[in-house]
Amino acid sequence: MEVYLDNSATTRPYDEVVRTVCDTMLETYGNPSSLHRMGKRAEDLLDNAREIISSTVYCTPDELYFTSGGTESDNLAIIGYAMANRRRGSKIITQPTEHKAVLESFEYLSKNGFEVCMLPVDGQGIVDMDSFEKELDDNTILVSIMAVNNETGSVMPIDKISSKINHSKCAFHVDAVQAYGKIKINVKKQNIDMLTISAHKIHGPNGAGALYVRKGLRLEPRFLGGQQEKTMRSGTENLAAIAGFAKAAEIKFASFDECAVKVGSLKDRLIKGVQAIEGAVINSPEDSVYSVVNISFTGVRSEVLLHVLESKGIYVSAGSACNSKKDKYSYVLKAMGLPVAVIDSALRFSLSELNTEEEIDYTCSVLAREVPILQKIMK
Repeated sequence: MEVYLDNSATTRPYDEVVRTVCDTMLETYGNPSSLHRMGKRAEDLLDNAREIISSTVYCTPDELYFTSGGTESDNLAIIGYAMANRRRGSKIITQPTEHKAVLESFEYLSKNGFEVCMLPVDGQGIVDMDSFEKELDDNTILVSIMAVNNETGSVMPIDKISSKINHSKCAFHVDAVQAYGKIKINVKKQNIDMLTISAHKIHGPNGAGALYVRKGLRLEPRFLGGQQEKTMRSGTENLAAIAGFAKAAEIKFASFDECAVKVGSLKDRLIKGVQAIEGAVINSPEDSVYSVVNISFTGVRSEVLLHVLESKGIYVSAGSACNSKKDKYSYVLKAMGLPVAVIDSALRFSLSELNTEEEIDYTCSVLAREVPILQKIMK
């Protein structure tokens, strides 16, 4: 049996998505910027995809810009906005458990004269609101806080954060890559100024993402050389991937509530199944997003257990896929103040509606058998 439990890294595309991508590449392969009939067909497909995806976050189609994925969207939002508005102020705020695409964008801005404020998080990985309110001032032009953490599933208080911001002076960016399709997002009601989403986290293709930008905001483009995406993002659009993105969004949002119930029950089943294992520690908050749970099996190094599980056909992660080959320890769990023994033995299990109860039961049985053996060996 093969069990894929690394859905926070990427998801298996829906069959309908694969067919849509193939059909687009074979039948609608014109350039959307071309003036002939083939180009018009491609443009119509692009416009339709923009309408579908914008409706899922409740923005207007002309406020949605297609990119190559979450990393590019984060870079464009953070660096693009800061550079275009640096005369208004120099302070920018984030927190240390963000995705590297956000953290490295802030690091880049720090080297270019901006004052970066890194807010602390508590033991649940939630940003400290008292610190946020103290740091937010008239010199602040940008706040970037993720909606859902990619390693622990912690849900951030986005509404509370947004309510504290004077949006006429400071923009609020939300990296919603792990939240999109899992928690409800309404950029207008929640007063979000910029929002990052990505296709491959909702069973769409790799290489397609989008950035919502509230009408009226100024961003400095990061790519130059064309008029695509209203000059916000030059380069011929990846039409096949965008069409697949739209198809994935259609399917995901049509079964939004059913997915939450099914995957949530699978997560509960997994947690219940591992709690009897000695040394098992649940690092995710109880109210974390339904698809992610971070678990430590103390006494066993996460990398060792990961490969043992792999040998049994079970695929999990030791943290963010974008960070797993760089750092020895998870910077997210370190920021939460967890002990080294817990951090060193942490694995992320991320589920989707394509998983089954049988897969979860098999995973729990393998863990129950292998973890005690490994603990004895490593002791």
